[in-house]
Amino acid sequence: SRLHGGLVFPDQVHTLSTKIDEHEPEEEKKEPGFEAKDINAAFNPKKSELSLEERFDLCASIGEEILSRDRLMDLLKKKDNFICYDGFEPSGRMHIAQGLLKAINVNKLTKAGGIFIFWVADWFALLNKKMDGDINKIQDLGRYFIEIWKAAGMNLENVKFLWASEEINKRADEYWTMVMDIATKNTLKRVLRCTQIMGRDDGYELSASQIFYPCMQATDIFFLKADVCQLGLDQRKVNVLAIEYAEKEKLNKPVVISHPMVMGLVNKNKKKEQDADESKMNEKELRDKKIKAKMAKADPNSAIFMEDSAEEVARKIKQSVCEPQNIKDN
Repeated sequence: SRLHGGLVFPDQVHTLSTKIDEHEPEEEKKEPGFEAKDINAAFNPKKSELSLEERFDLCASIGEEILSRDRLMDLLKKKDNFICYDGFEPSGRMHIAQGLLKAINVNKLTKAGGIFIFWVADWFALLNKKMDGDINKIQDLGRYFIEIWKAAGMNLENVKFLWASEEINKRADEYWTMVMDIATKNTLKRVLRCTQIMGRDDGYELSASQIFYPCMQATDIFFLKADVCQLGLDQRKVNVLAIEYAEKEKLNKPVVISHPMVMGLVNKNKKKEQDADESKMNEKELRDKKIKAKMAKADPNSAIFMEDSAEEVARKIKQSVCEPQNIKDN
C-alpha cells in the first residue's frame, strides 16, 4: 500500500504470493520481500572533499549545543573519517523531525567525512514496551524507517545500519560487562535523571527493565567506538552520563552534537499552558520546557507524519497557533 511504501510485512507474505501466482508474470515471483534485502547495500564510505574549516562549520551547523567545539575541531584534524552514532527505537509512525531533519543532519555529517552508524535499537524498544513488546513488529518497523530515510534523500554511502540485538549477541561479554560497570558506578538517582531520554516524564511509573535503559544507551557509545553522538537535545542527559564515565575510566570522550527539538503544533489552549513565566526558570528548567514542547507521536495532532496526506498536513497547520511577530518558541 502507499502507507507502507510498497513494503511487504510478514503477515502479508502468504497473501502476496497467492496474488503473484494468479496475476503477475513469472519473473516477478523472484522479487524478495523487504525483510530479505541487505539494508547496507549502499554502504561505500568516502572521505570528504571539503577543507578542515568547511567540515567544522558543516558539523557545527547541526548543533544547538556542542560538547565541545574544541574537541570537535581536534577530532576533524586527526581523522578524515570519524564515527557518528545515533540510535532509534522502531516504534509507531515517523514524523518529520525524525524523517526530514535526520536526513538533513546525516547528509551534513557524511559530507564532512562522518561514517554514520544507525543503531537500530530493537531491544531498547522491547525494554520500553513499544509495539506491545513484539520483537517481530519492532524489526519490521525498523526496516520501514530505513525505507523512509531512503525516500527522504538520505545519502547512504557513508551510512551503516546495525541491529542492536544482533551486534550485542556477537560481543555479549564485552557489552554486558560495560553495562554493569556503568550501573555500579552511578547512583540510582543519577540514572533516573536520564529516563527523560525514553520520552517518560517524572510521573511515569518505570519498570525495572527501563531503569537499565540509560546504562545500555551510554554503553552503546563506547561499544560502537563512536567519536560523535548526534542526537536530539532531549538525549543530552545520557550523553553527559557517557562523558562522565569516559572521564572516570580514561576512555575516549565522545563529542556531543545535539540538534534542536522541532516544536509540536499546538492549539490556543495548549499554547497558554506552555507560555509559563520563563523569567523565573533556571537553565535546566528552560531546557526541559523545550523538550516537553517537542513534536511527539503521543499527540498525533502536534506532529506531521511522513506519510500524512496533503489534506492532513493542511488541517494540522490550520488548527495550530503561530503568534505573529514572535520568533521565540513559536
